[in-house]
Amino acid sequence: QKHVLKELEDDPKLVYHCGLTPQRLPDLVENNPVIAIECLLKLMRSSQITEYLSALVNMDMSLHSMEVVNRLTTAVNLPTEFIHLYISNCISSCENIKDKYMQNRLVRLVCVFLQSLIRNNIINVKELFIEVQAFCIEFSRVREAAGLFRLLKTLE
Repeated sequence: QKHVLKELEDDPKLVYHCGLTPQRLPDLVENNPVIAIECLLKLMRSSQITEYLSALVNMDMSLHSMEVVNRLTTAVNLPTEFIHLYISNCISSCENIKDKYMQNRLVRLVCVFLQSLIRNNIINVKELFIEVQAFCIEFSRVREAAGLFRLLKTLE
């Protein structure tokens, strides 16, 4: 991993020649989020960045995809619609998962992720208020959702 990061640092154009495509991005995110973040940061100015971000939004939500999106939001200005779409997908992933244990885990992750975005002023919570509030109410049995709900109420 250190070697690949060093190579990416030494040759910013490497990311264009290493075979990474939007279709392969989800596998990289799941198997090596640190490398995925660096590759995406190098691709930010490319004409294909929209396809890569779209692949990120449409992949199954996971700890690693959230880690990548969270790191990207703190490093660069991502398009607002991308962040909103990603949040909506996170919320629907939580609603659609059948396994209660996994659902609780994902809800906690999404709540921590949303709190981070709100506290770092990365999202304007007013634009997502109703959706996030409904999410908090639906999962109010989860401590982190109750905490996110309280945070929303302080911002009203």
